[in-house]
Amino acid sequence: MITLLGWMFSALLLLIVLPVLVLFVQVLLACLPVRSLPSAQGSRPRVAVLVPAHNESSVIVATLSTILPQLLEGDRLLVVADNCSDDTAALARTAGAEVVERSNEHQRGKGYALDFGVRHLASVAPDVIIIVDADCQVGEGSIERLAICCIDSGRPTQSLNLMRAPAGSGLKVRLAEFAWCVKNLVRPRGWARLGLPCQLMGTGMAFAWRDLSLINLASGHIVEDLKMGLDFCRSGKPPLFCPDALVTSYFPRSEEGLTTQRTRWEHGHLGVILGDTPTLLVESIGKGNKNLLAMTLDLLVPPLALLTLVLVAALGLSWLVFLLTGTLAPALIASTGVAILGVTILLAWSQFGRGIISFTALLYAPFYALKKIPLYLGFVLKRQVEWVRSKRDDT
Repeated sequence: MITLLGWMFSALLLLIVLPVLVLFVQVLLACLPVRSLPSAQGSRPRVAVLVPAHNESSVIVATLSTILPQLLEGDRLLVVADNCSDDTAALARTAGAEVVERSNEHQRGKGYALDFGVRHLASVAPDVIIIVDADCQVGEGSIERLAICCIDSGRPTQSLNLMRAPAGSGLKVRLAEFAWCVKNLVRPRGWARLGLPCQLMGTGMAFAWRDLSLINLASGHIVEDLKMGLDFCRSGKPPLFCPDALVTSYFPRSEEGLTTQRTRWEHGHLGVILGDTPTLLVESIGKGNKNLLAMTLDLLVPPLALLTLVLVAALGLSWLVFLLTGTLAPALIASTGVAILGVTILLAWSQFGRGIISFTALLYAPFYALKKIPLYLGFVLKRQVEWVRSKRDDT
């Protein structure tokens, strides 16, 4: 009986270590000498940039000012002022954008705003539609690179999407910036070296107009970007990573804004992991869809803080089992997982994180993970399932 339980515990630990192995491979590949990744080569298609905005008067003008100079004759810039109670619409019009206003208290969320904007654009449809969040800065030349890459590849295209810690931010926010860098730069860069797709990241996304019929945008899904990427992949259009295009934004300064943002992202991600990945694994293997399998394996990697907490808990429990029963295999598996995770994080930091946090600050990461326990308990006790806008610093 003890032997059987030991084998079952070992099998469970192997499942826990699987995301660590995926992360290790991605980081290792990303650290290899630079090779050419997809870049803009062809002629520039006609573009519509769609900006969904809900009470974004404090940031909308700055965002539009980074987009407008990149547009050519025949392009469109559309702001969807979605359920706004401020002057977002007026400011966007003054800045030079085309604006439509949407009011529907029963259908709230970014997906509904995107669907509303796409239907408005349909009268004069562009070749490529690019989605940019209202609080983002679009890097110079990024609109052109995204549009050309999307048309040339025939696939949805994702820019490099980075979030920065505001000046003077504390250690917690700088650690969050490093974790974001690993998630949105290092991991997709590693997968791209194998010709594998990336997840869609919610902003800086380009789609050929004809491909929009493959997905349902009108959704209140809490992580609509993850859902869209998987839907495209199932339809034979795996998203492509285009690191030459850059979209940036800043973490909220307020603790309330940070908490709201993290809860939405992490509860949504965990919900997809638990609810969808078993089906996705069976589907991708059954159909021999390597791109969907790659996206599913990437999806299995939880936030770094949660991965650290789970592994450390598994390590302690497995060695306790060894002391009580003499079963060594689970302890060896858990110890190996912790060691690989440590090496992976150090490797990612050495190549990509030195400019974000110091090595001394990195050592604080386990304590940062402990502080996030209430967030993960909240997922079990009271999961957030609806879209909630992150509180800006002045709202």
